[in-house]
Amino acid sequence: MGANQRLRQRTVWLLIIILVVGFGAVISRLAFLQLVQGEDLQQRAVKQQLSDTSISAKRGTIYDRNGKVLAQSASVWQVVLSPINFEEDSQREYVATQLSQILSLDYEDVLEKTKENSYYSVVKRKVESNERDQVLELMNKLEDEDIPAVIALLDDYKRYYPYSELASSVIGFTGSDDQGLSGVEYQYNDYLTGTPGRIITATDAVGGIMPFDYSQNVDTIDGNSLVLTIDETIQSIIEKYMQKGIEDNDVYNRGVCIAMEIKTGEILGMATVEGYDPNDPFTISKEDQKMISSINREYLYENGYLDETSTASGKEVDKLIDQAKSEAESAALSKMWRNKAISDTYYPGSVFKMITLSMALEENTVSPKTKFVCNGYFQLYNEKIGCHNTAGHGTQNYTKALCNSCNPAFIEIGQSVGEEKFWEYYQAFGFSEKTGIDLPGESDDLFFSEDGTMGPVDLAVASFGQNFSVTPIQMITAASAIANGGKLVQPHVVKQILAADGSVVKNISTDYKRQVISEEVAKEMCAVLEENAINGSGKNGYVAGYRVAGKTGTSEKLTDSNGDFVQDYIASYCGFAPADNPEIAMLVFFDTPLGGNYYGSAVAAPVFANIMSEVLPYLELEARYTDEEAANVDTTAGSYTGLSVSEAEKIVNSDGFDATIKGEGTTVVAQIPAAGSKIPTGGTVVLYTDDTSINEKVTVPNFVGFSLSDVNYIASYYGVNVSLTGTVNSSDSVSVTQDVAEGTLVSPGTVITVSFSTSGIND
Repeated sequence: MGANQRLRQRTVWLLIIILVVGFGAVISRLAFLQLVQGEDLQQRAVKQQLSDTSISAKRGTIYDRNGKVLAQSASVWQVVLSPINFEEDSQREYVATQLSQILSLDYEDVLEKTKENSYYSVVKRKVESNERDQVLELMNKLEDEDIPAVIALLDDYKRYYPYSELASSVIGFTGSDDQGLSGVEYQYNDYLTGTPGRIITATDAVGGIMPFDYSQNVDTIDGNSLVLTIDETIQSIIEKYMQKGIEDNDVYNRGVCIAMEIKTGEILGMATVEGYDPNDPFTISKEDQKMISSINREYLYENGYLDETSTASGKEVDKLIDQAKSEAESAALSKMWRNKAISDTYYPGSVFKMITLSMALEENTVSPKTKFVCNGYFQLYNEKIGCHNTAGHGTQNYTKALCNSCNPAFIEIGQSVGEEKFWEYYQAFGFSEKTGIDLPGESDDLFFSEDGTMGPVDLAVASFGQNFSVTPIQMITAASAIANGGKLVQPHVVKQILAADGSVVKNISTDYKRQVISEEVAKEMCAVLEENAINGSGKNGYVAGYRVAGKTGTSEKLTDSNGDFVQDYIASYCGFAPADNPEIAMLVFFDTPLGGNYYGSAVAAPVFANIMSEVLPYLELEARYTDEEAANVDTTAGSYTGLSVSEAEKIVNSDGFDATIKGEGTTVVAQIPAAGSKIPTGGTVVLYTDDTSINEKVTVPNFVGFSLSDVNYIASYYGVNVSLTGTVNSSDSVSVTQDVAEGTLVSPGTVITVSFSTSGIND
């Protein structure tokens, strides 16, 4: 074989090797791209070749139990640009100028959007109708000037809360992305949030729309709606009287009220008063704003940002001040949004005595014949545990002990139950676990130990509700178990979930967790609590015409203030009605009243009575008045306008009122109180006969601090009517509040609501 032949062979083999290696590498690479990276590359290609624009879906509506809209998504708009359609810079500058002015945006930011190489760029979301109208005018003007379609308006939605602050701690609010951030808006966000629609179009390498027609639209799916158990009317009544209770008693740390349907666990009303407007949830109160703006170097020293050895420079101090302001604002927002009804714990105080007595009755450790002797304190080893009545209550049975709210007697009742059984019933009533209410942020209780271990002193103070903490929602749920025959129910705020077409997706049914006490014991407890509301410590919560059962509570708490422990109080009242066939339970709770009184009987009980006096008639529960109560019952005024003076006066008298004529005319042109108003039987209706007399005013006097007869005399003397609420018929009743301030100018005959309570009850 010659040299040339060997060279040719080597060349052939070299070519074969090159071809095998080269094609092998290519084939291997193709196999890797197809088999390993194929799906990812396909998705990236689709993403590169298609423009995918999301279209907002409508969030579901939130209704109260009667169909009133509490939260809804109303139509707003997105303003978008198609920057690639601009033909010259002057067009971009003109449009940027106009849109920045209309939408209150920065000119340079809008101008940058006009230079993007795309067909879709969002300029502003959530645009209201007034701005939209101006954008439409601009679009028409551009069309008249033959400027291509560079602006478009797309449908969008914005959350509105028609009742503003009403039930804000329950409803919650949404963020800028329409996602729920608190309340049921957060808890049921997955139901409320719809499925966004999409517009998919083919694009070229630089993001422009391809010259051929390719477009696919995916329709939006609106979110589900919620029907709450909340009743807007009951909620409004609760918030009205709770707000007044806070003002009258100078309450420092807000108040809570929960109204529950005892047989179903449905929450009819839940208020953390002094909340926020969910339409504007990030604006804190003026008081907090003022406090934050006042933060200075001294504040830094007082709150630990700086100490006396600090050598911080001026810039460092300014930075710390900004940090302190930011943290103070965050704390103010958290406090404002916090639902105290489920997120705060408190010592239940004497309200818990209804639970302690239920335990003892169920275990048969006490009976109507059992006697308890109170000398003003209970001696436990070296500890003297006092009673609010330092002189002592003497000998009493358990009914009288509860009516007296006697701590020594309840220490004995708790001892009869024992530590082990006390813990078992504590768990059975639901205090050792979260209730599971369908709201975010529910807290756990704080008992003496996780396993229920208690010492003798622990058991003693626990018997009257001290030194352990529960949430308000746990307390009202436990009280409802007593009221409904012994069943612990599942509290909830959502009644139904509805599809966008109105069909029912889900019904939230009543869930009984367990039987806690027997029906016989529950019935006995209802009778004892009713006696307390009539003749005991709870009588300031009594409602004329209705059988109310209830218990007051005044619990202590220790607050760290500037390094020192200061004693504060929580005033509460928990009850239900009607006592013989309970329908509704309610807890009223005021955190740190700083006014002249801090007892539950003086602070919380009258508010409970005022709320129930409107809620019970609203629920169409029949009132049965005693003769004494009937004398103070309000009656509806008729319509007397348009009648002759003599005819109107005759009808007014027949309706049970006195008539006062104002003016020189012969025909009634106006009346005070207005037709349909509630005024006391025997009250005065002022009939006006000319325009001049209508302008007459009288000054509202002071009604606070007087007996019933004195209040009626003062009202008659000043020419106004008084509507009486609270404990009116007791011999030691005293007026405590009036709903129209002293010194206010009003028309003669105006109705002033005056509340009464019984003095001398300290519980």
